[in-house]
Amino acid sequence: MKGLPDIWKELNRSERMQLKAFICLLGIFLLLLLLVAGLLYAGDGAEEEEPKPPDSEEEEPHIPVVERLRNVWIMEAGGEGLLCYIEGEERLLQVASLTGDDETEEAVPSQAPDAGLAGLREQVADLELTDGLVTEVSVKPQKVSGKVLAADQDGVWLEGRGRLDFTEDVQGYRLYRELTPATYRDLCIGYDFADFCLEEGRICAILLAREEAMETIRVLLKNSDYQGIYHERVELTCDTDYIVQMLANDGSREIAISRSAGENLEILFPDTDWGDITGLAGDAGAEEGMELTAPQGARLVVTPTARTGKIILQSIHRSQGIPAYRGSLELLWTEEGIVLVNELPLEEYLYSVVPSEMPPSYPREALMAQAICARTYAYTHMQRAGYEALGAHVDDSSSYQVYNNILEQEAATAAVKATYGQLLLREDGVTLAETYYYSTSWGYGSDAHVWKTSSADSYDYIVPRHLSREAMGRVLAGEVEASAGMAGAEDLTREEVFAAAIRSTDPGDFEAGEGWYRWTYTVKKLDPGKVLQQLQNRYEVNDKLVLTRNGEDYISSPVEAFREIRNLAILTRGAGGVADELLIETDRDTYKVISEHNIRYVLCDGETSVRRQDGSQVAMGTLLPSAFFTIEIAREGEAVVGYNLTGGGFGHGVGMSQNGARSMAAEGYGAGDILRFFYEGCSVKEIYDVTEAD
Repeated sequence: MKGLPDIWKELNRSERMQLKAFICLLGIFLLLLLLVAGLLYAGDGAEEEEPKPPDSEEEEPHIPVVERLRNVWIMEAGGEGLLCYIEGEERLLQVASLTGDDETEEAVPSQAPDAGLAGLREQVADLELTDGLVTEVSVKPQKVSGKVLAADQDGVWLEGRGRLDFTEDVQGYRLYRELTPATYRDLCIGYDFADFCLEEGRICAILLAREEAMETIRVLLKNSDYQGIYHERVELTCDTDYIVQMLANDGSREIAISRSAGENLEILFPDTDWGDITGLAGDAGAEEGMELTAPQGARLVVTPTARTGKIILQSIHRSQGIPAYRGSLELLWTEEGIVLVNELPLEEYLYSVVPSEMPPSYPREALMAQAICARTYAYTHMQRAGYEALGAHVDDSSSYQVYNNILEQEAATAAVKATYGQLLLREDGVTLAETYYYSTSWGYGSDAHVWKTSSADSYDYIVPRHLSREAMGRVLAGEVEASAGMAGAEDLTREEVFAAAIRSTDPGDFEAGEGWYRWTYTVKKLDPGKVLQQLQNRYEVNDKLVLTRNGEDYISSPVEAFREIRNLAILTRGAGGVADELLIETDRDTYKVISEHNIRYVLCDGETSVRRQDGSQVAMGTLLPSAFFTIEIAREGEAVVGYNLTGGGFGHGVGMSQNGARSMAAEGYGAGDILRFFYEGCSVKEIYDVTEAD
């Protein structure tokens, strides 16, 4: 039998070609047959599939929208849902229904009490919302409270508990009066007015629960001659027996020592980062001189055993000599040194403020007006502390109110007692007035715009009046008075009008007889280097108030060195004629100095004395008496080599003039009349009336 190779050999060439063609055609036919079969199968499948409408789209699965809210205040809870306070707004949130046979059954979150949603009322909780419906509630039931000793953005120091830190998403709520958001800055330092919700040992919510009349103030005591807030050495004693306690970081309190009246206690700040405080005895019977460790943040509390006892602080100096303090004294250890905080009753604090701010020889009604202003000013800062991180409302320097620089005086104490609890309120009868005051006017006052703060417009009750007898009569008669004084007073912003007024006197002005009513300041040899230093200093404090000319504009730019001053001039004046902008042209740049304080600072050389209108001379330290002055310059060629200021008044000129009040009281006006004149529309009320009105 022949195989295919043999048959292929027997074929001639023509037959071979024909066979090849036949095989190719057969292959093509088979491929076409397979293709037709595939198309027929696909067609049959399409006919079996359910046809879709031409506009239909394949339905996508639903993805729930989940929202998580942390530390929410639940105001009300019931059948309508949860009424919550979220980011300053009230939101009514519906609660999701339970799944099951009865789809209408209301869902009660698993953490809620058996009583149902009503148990969630007035609670702090985390909420989870799914598609806008509450699906989970986690209540924060753990709460603590205590006297707030200090607070900052990271946590709070509570008496007896130590420091508690905030969670990252901490929330705050003021619950009394109108519900509003709150922060740690709204805490009342030295008071137990708040609850704190805890989560894993940290504060997740601040609840300002109530508002009560505050009776104690916490004053930071600066070191000798008010040079700074930190002390390297503290030496003290007491005129009664006293106790020294240590309050550690964890809140534990231990009686460290009990000492007799007149027995000294000296504490030196450690030279190393932290060390031991020596010289303290332990509990009764412990060996004298045992060491007591004070880590950062620890406090020693010195308390007289008698309420009338005074702590004598021998390591600092005041005008009275060695000062003595009522109340208790806290010593706080920080990295920079020891901070001293004196806590005492507000009224007793005023016993030392009033004579430090106004001579006790002034008439009784003037002292009473001063006492009301001082109390109101202090109470404002008790509500919003100036040193919340260090646990103090104010300090004892002129940055707030001078405290205990002068010995207590009976006349001043009597004025405080006669006005016990009285505060000055704005026209709404609720809001405390900002009771700024200063020493002496030049015949006119100014307004709060002198400080260039954003809040100046809110002090519209501080009217820049003409401090004259005629103006007083009109104000008390209820007559409307033009801003900044009597007829033509607004022109005091014009240089020529002010210059004519400051070079003359008005016998109708209450303070026309005061030494500071008019003064002159003559710098015979101007030191450009000193002016440069002053400009650079003020620029570092606030770079928006010392500007450099750039073409037609002024911009904030570092003050560069110059050799000569080519011109000095007042560019603009504010209410009452106060210098508001000062031009300083140099051989390098031209500068604009803004605000009465900066102008007084830059033009005070620290060497020249002021000559008052009575002929007396007074040395000036770092500030001119006021910014109510004109300027005349002396030249040699292009350079300014000296200048003469003709001015009047002492202080910023905002609020009550103390010497104006003295003259008014001497002429028979009462404290209420004086305050009505300086603070338009304001009225005096008892401190407890404030609480009731709120």
